[in-house]
Amino acid sequence: MPEVTEQQAAVEYGGGLDEISREMATPEFHRDPYPLYERMRREHPVYRGSRGIWYLTRYADVDAALRDQRLSKDHARMRRRHARRAGGEDLDRLRDRFGRSMLHADPPDHTRLRRPAHKAFTVRRTEALRPRIEAIVDELLDAAVAAGPAMELIGALAYPLPITVICELVGVPPGDRHRVRTWSRQLVNQTEAAPAPDARQRVEQAADEFEEYLRYLIDKRRAEPTDDILSALVADSGARLTENELLSTCYLLLVAGHETTVNLIGNGMLALLRHPDQLRRLRQDPTLIRSAVEELLRYDSSVQMVTRIVVGQVEIGGQTLGDGELVFAVLAAANRDPDCFPYPDRLDLGRADNRHVSLGNGPHFCLGAPLARLEGEIAIGALVRRLPALRLDTDTVEWRPKPALRGLERLPVAY
Repeated sequence: MPEVTEQQAAVEYGGGLDEISREMATPEFHRDPYPLYERMRREHPVYRGSRGIWYLTRYADVDAALRDQRLSKDHARMRRRHARRAGGEDLDRLRDRFGRSMLHADPPDHTRLRRPAHKAFTVRRTEALRPRIEAIVDELLDAAVAAGPAMELIGALAYPLPITVICELVGVPPGDRHRVRTWSRQLVNQTEAAPAPDARQRVEQAADEFEEYLRYLIDKRRAEPTDDILSALVADSGARLTENELLSTCYLLLVAGHETTVNLIGNGMLALLRHPDQLRRLRQDPTLIRSAVEELLRYDSSVQMVTRIVVGQVEIGGQTLGDGELVFAVLAAANRDPDCFPYPDRLDLGRADNRHVSLGNGPHFCLGAPLARLEGEIAIGALVRRLPALRLDTDTVEWRPKPALRGLERLPVAY
């Protein structure tokens, strides 16, 4: 399941929106959240909203929160400690179906749930995928270039690349990938505080269909195992994973395995196109690509913030956070903390000691980080190399309306 958003939190954990949440719902914030993050970090780095929701915006505090096991990821704990209000039931049903994965568990359960999938995403195994990823990127760019002197980059490359890769790894047949993409988008977009009845119905239908499909794939791998990740997970079911945990893990891999990478490629290319000096620098020195991807991750993070709930009592930044209170660790604000990053608002592809937290830290450090980095390096590197006249083909860009996950709806470019 995606992270809880500010609007959801206000509904599920105690009522109306506080001032910060209201600002995060404005068009200005969606266009550029960083001025608000800078003001929060400078004026109220450990900020408690009117409904008991804490926001952490300094690097040191965010990093400490990600590593502290007294800040829980367990959504079941969140539901037990807070009364639900209108709209929360829909999210609860989705979490009951798909929320029993490593993403929403604390150690030792988190360790048990993570171990079966971890071996598929080591740096060594991921690097072995390089030739296949390069081939997919070339195929997608060949098709886009053949279609004309312009393309919509999200639909032409940023989305199809990671979903193709993760579907191949998990074992989703090519003919079913468009269905996985549709279900994923419908479920990830269910972030309204009180969604309309027709929206709830669409989410429920997507959840029903996705669950039925995943169970079909699981049964098929039990009968006919192959060398994909799903077959390995099925082999672990019973010993390490319950049936519901297996279902949730499959959901997590397919959804988280592509959504954030889409945004890495889209946000990263937008940043480069808006900073022609850095784009030119990368074109002149392709060996910068690894450093460039780290800087693009820092500069405009795909995951802007993550959610935790306090267990017991925790002191952070001189403030005492009480049992059961909700915490938003704002990764994107931490990534622009001047105490850690000189000239943090400057895009610098050669930035040294780039210890950003875009992929998390601590026990929940992103399982697919090596794969996301590799896909970003190959896709961005190919765009820069193959399209020397690449430029934005719009005066404005449209962002998806999700404060927690920052990504573009569309990115028109010409070349």
